[in-house]
Amino acid sequence: MSVAVLLLLGLGLLGTEGRRNRCYFNRTQEHCVCYNLSEETAGSIIQCLAATVVEFRGGEVEKYIAFPIRDLDSSAIETLGSLIIKKVIIADVLVPEILLARVLRFFSYTHVKELVFDSCVFQGMGDWHKMDGQSLPILSLSFNNVTSAPLMGNEQAFSSLSTWLETLQELAVISSRVTSLPCAIGKLFRALHTLDLAQNNLRDGSLTPAFCQGAFPQLQVLSLQDNNLTSYHSVCEGMQMLQGLQDLNLSQNKLMAAPSSSCQWPASLRIFNLSHAGLEEVLTPLPPNLEVLDMSHNQLHAVDISLSSLKKLFLSQNLLQAVPSIRSYPVLDTLHLDNNSITELPWDEVTLLGRLQDVTAANNPYSCSCSGAGGLQALAATGHLGQGWPQDYTCQSPPGYQGWQVVAVPVSVLRCRRAAVVAPLCVTLALLGLAGA
Repeated sequence: MSVAVLLLLGLGLLGTEGRRNRCYFNRTQEHCVCYNLSEETAGSIIQCLAATVVEFRGGEVEKYIAFPIRDLDSSAIETLGSLIIKKVIIADVLVPEILLARVLRFFSYTHVKELVFDSCVFQGMGDWHKMDGQSLPILSLSFNNVTSAPLMGNEQAFSSLSTWLETLQELAVISSRVTSLPCAIGKLFRALHTLDLAQNNLRDGSLTPAFCQGAFPQLQVLSLQDNNLTSYHSVCEGMQMLQGLQDLNLSQNKLMAAPSSSCQWPASLRIFNLSHAGLEEVLTPLPPNLEVLDMSHNQLHAVDISLSSLKKLFLSQNLLQAVPSIRSYPVLDTLHLDNNSITELPWDEVTLLGRLQDVTAANNPYSCSCSGAGGLQALAATGHLGQGWPQDYTCQSPPGYQGWQVVAVPVSVLRCRRAAVVAPLCVTLALLGLAGA
């Protein structure tokens, strides 16, 4: 445990004559990594005291369970307060909770803002009563691929941590087999604005209890990516109490819509990620005030929606055969259409697309007839056709141009938009004929 070792070292409980230096300090990045730290090699940790990020990988933390960790004297407190360490990463270790409970309170003397546990196993039960009323400077807490006791039934330990948890701003519990989140625990996170629960085992029925009345009252960003969610309606129902939610990630869940759903998403939602969700049609209703909608990597054949506030629409990697009508999105500035089945950009859409700041439509099977190639070339001329032009825009038809880059196809406005030129010419000639008569 990083802080345990730092404290033991600082208090003189571990020797400083290590047989081998196991800590490596990158001075440029101010990042120090210690591998398999043990009592014999702990002396090398001294070089990490000039780092802002300290990472501990491997080691035998459980050996220090019996170490007497006494309260700190003023000099030890002053030493901890002088450290510039902002982030601590603990990886690939077995963490006895009883030791963690005894050491965590000493973080209050440091400036550590971020604490990360990566591929750790939490063992046993800690005595957390000494954390009652204890505040910590840590604002971001992450667990990635960790194993621990179920959250359900462990509410008392969280209650002892409440003074700290109610100031925490970011929490991530990723790839940790979470199946539920007790309502009582959610209520402790009074200031949390970002919650990442990606790659867990949450199901439709677990969301309403987790996000109950009073839980996560300040939550703005929520990721439920890659869980076991299937019901679009149930997920919507589970979000009803999160009235400040602005950014919701539901990607990599196999979502299905109910025949009819009257559920209304929180009006605060601005960013919605439905990518990689196996969608064959657009799920409804969508949040009414969306500004960013990502439905890339699905199986959509058409997108026929109207969102007056939408600014960014991502539809790459679908089965679209035509460009969605831009008139449905009056403030849109970004549209991604890469890797679909679009054969051309109609002339009546090119002018509208040219008003956007970022348009990409690479790797589509373009028909390089006069209008097909002309529309893309005209859009590219606006300077707003983004990444991939011209190398990733090639012709699939007609045979004479198959394999050509669209940019190389010879076209002219006179031939491509004959009606646009001939009609005014006919009118002009008719008027001249009348005048002559």
